[in-house]
Amino acid sequence: MATFKRDFKFNDKIVEIIAKNVRKYRKIAGITQEQLAVDVDMSYNYLRRFESQLGREGISLMSLYKISVVLDVTMDNFFEE
Repeated sequence: MATFKRDFKFNDKIVEIIAKNVRKYRKIAGITQEQLAVDVDMSYNYLRRFESQLGREGISLMSLYKISVVLDVTMDNFFEE
């Protein structure tokens, strides 16, 4: 079985893009960080750091899913560049 390295273009800033889009859609929905954190059962400080540090804090897929439900957007919206 032959294997070889294929070339793909991965966006190194994807988590930063997600963080910016979470903030964008949260503001569009008129929801505070505190309210969103309560709605998705997440620490306010964690959500605040995720948004303000542009994703360096990281976020789980389940948390991102819950945020998408609360903000009434599909998850692909968070990946918009």
